[in-house]
Amino acid sequence: MAQRTAKRSSPEQTSKRAAARARVALLWRRCPFTVTVVAVILAVGLGTGSLWYPVTARSWYPLVGYGLPALATGHWWTPVTASFFALAPLYYVPMLGGFALLAGFTEWRLGTRRTALVTVLGQLAGIAGATLLLLATRGTGWPWAVQLSAQLDVGFSAGALAAVAVASAVVRSPWRLRLRLAIAVYLLVTILYVGTLSDLEHLMSALVALPAGRALTRDLGPRRTGHPSRREWRLLAVAGVVFIAVSAVVLWLVPGDGPLGSTADAEESWLDVVVTLVLAALLINGLRRGRRSAWWWAVVLAGLNVAIGLSIPVLIAVATALDEPWSFDGEPLFVADRLVWATLLAILVAGRAAFRAPSRRRLRRGAPGATDRETATRLLMRHGGGTLSWMTTWPENSWFLASDGDSYLAYQSHAGVAIGLGDPVGPRGSPASTVREFAQMAERSALVPCLFSVTTATAAATDGLGWRHVQVAEDTLVDLPGLAFVGRSWQAVRSALNRAAREGIEFRLVRLADEPWSRVAHVRAISEEWVGDKGLPEMGFTLGGVDEALDTRVRVGLAQDADGTLHGVTSWLPVYGPGGRVRGWTLDMMRRKHGGFRPVVEFMIASSCLAFRTEGAEFLSLSGAPLARTEDEGPVAGLQRVLDGLGAAMEPLYGFRSLHAFKAKFAPRYAPMYLAYRDEADLPRIGIALTRAYLPDTPVRDLVRLGTPAARTTGTE
Repeated sequence: MAQRTAKRSSPEQTSKRAAARARVALLWRRCPFTVTVVAVILAVGLGTGSLWYPVTARSWYPLVGYGLPALATGHWWTPVTASFFALAPLYYVPMLGGFALLAGFTEWRLGTRRTALVTVLGQLAGIAGATLLLLATRGTGWPWAVQLSAQLDVGFSAGALAAVAVASAVVRSPWRLRLRLAIAVYLLVTILYVGTLSDLEHLMSALVALPAGRALTRDLGPRRTGHPSRREWRLLAVAGVVFIAVSAVVLWLVPGDGPLGSTADAEESWLDVVVTLVLAALLINGLRRGRRSAWWWAVVLAGLNVAIGLSIPVLIAVATALDEPWSFDGEPLFVADRLVWATLLAILVAGRAAFRAPSRRRLRRGAPGATDRETATRLLMRHGGGTLSWMTTWPENSWFLASDGDSYLAYQSHAGVAIGLGDPVGPRGSPASTVREFAQMAERSALVPCLFSVTTATAAATDGLGWRHVQVAEDTLVDLPGLAFVGRSWQAVRSALNRAAREGIEFRLVRLADEPWSRVAHVRAISEEWVGDKGLPEMGFTLGGVDEALDTRVRVGLAQDADGTLHGVTSWLPVYGPGGRVRGWTLDMMRRKHGGFRPVVEFMIASSCLAFRTEGAEFLSLSGAPLARTEDEGPVAGLQRVLDGLGAAMEPLYGFRSLHAFKAKFAPRYAPMYLAYRDEADLPRIGIALTRAYLPDTPVRDLVRLGTPAARTTGTE
């Protein structure tokens, strides 16, 4: 019986198997066409032995392969039979993986019927187009056409490429342009510098699918209007440089006989390739940021290459006039390279307005639209703000002043990212325009714009810019009018108040700047002791300390006993309404003495609630713990699931979730706080920037140490 029990699956294993079955079922429901085709290809490969032996070595290969020879012998069925083979066993890996990725993505976006249609028709278009082109050109004596005219091919790759080309029409900007540029770079590099029969089929299928995509998806995708944006011009320039870099690598690694002739004799050494890649990397990094200096270097390099191309005909004409005929090998390849450089030069000149980002030295002097702390404070007092608005006046920030002169957005720059802090401050209805101008300023300054810890209203305003947002925290708000600590949910708070009364702990609400020097020193000592006991770097950005508490507009709660011993400290930031009236207060610093009155934090927050209620405040914000939120909000997916996992990983270090659970003792109402960003490609850089914002003085080695098991066992109070 014991052995039989031991073999039973644990609840965790059962749950994992159920989750795996659910994922498989979801995949089948969403992508039945892709799954079926991949299964049939595997079955055919197993049944014919093509998974182990090249199909080209089989006697029946001419009966299943498509191409001009198959058309000449009347094998009309080969476009169907050949689609379920790969040329060699090793080719099954990229073919199956590529088909599953490209067709699966298309089916997920367009649905099964449309995907099956565009994949099959794209496959037939690629085969027919390549066959007809070779039929028309083989009689010209073109070596490349003559060579391909005698070849057969197999595989479903042309159909998969056509499918993703059509699906690109429904991808939102800027991913639509990125995807299409990736397809274009792949097609041009392979057809010009490799030139196999499959490369020709891919080109033909894409030439049909790309223009047909808009018509086939008219009812599904976003419609492009207007001229190319600043980001799109930068993407086009980057794609041109990427094409040049990839071409150099392909010419060196994979010499072939393409339509421009043989590349086997191309005078490319590994040193030439390395130099090209280094220059390309520098240009790509500068062009994607819109740096003016990178634009100038790219224009100079492109201009020199175009000038060299134009000088060759002149030199040939001069040599001919002098009766010394002169020519050089590889002329078609040379001309193609000059055309690529000429195209890049045209893109750079046409989109020159997108490459005006100032140098780092000019950025340090101040970004466009910059203002000062005094102006920001004055506007905040005039218009009011949200629960994080006083943090926008902290001196570590920079301030972007909108064109109306009456709105601003505080931000910090880290790792090439401009992190907007909280909601814009300004008149009612101004956030959308302020965010739009802030994003334009950031892009002109070669910075990635994002907004951190914004409310639902601002997140909705960014949706109009085509941005995305994801919840990163949850504000906890306690409404003060009518507040009474009655009922079972307030038992812990009542116990803290009663115990404090018995032990002679009193509460004082002060302005720390007005306190004696000795009292400020005691506050600093408690704060330093609290941070030191953690053994972790003190965080910043939206988490203030004693220096921020010394502001004369900030209120500080002190818990001390009859002997004058300080047991705990809290600081409260003002939340202004229009006209400079304080509507509420936001909890910032929260420290307690080691070994002191244990429920001191509950006591101080409850006492602050009573004191601020007496003064007429409407609410208190207990602030939002980063990467923490209530757990009963329903299922999550995608990036939110990643952030939840990150919050769980950091819990042993900083206890964000424990802090969030602690605040639930005060029966708050919750308001989500979001990270708003342009698109998913910005997220890795934003993650690095937020890390530097919260831990600005922490060396990289310490950040690495925080991720080790030893650091995670340190824990929090």
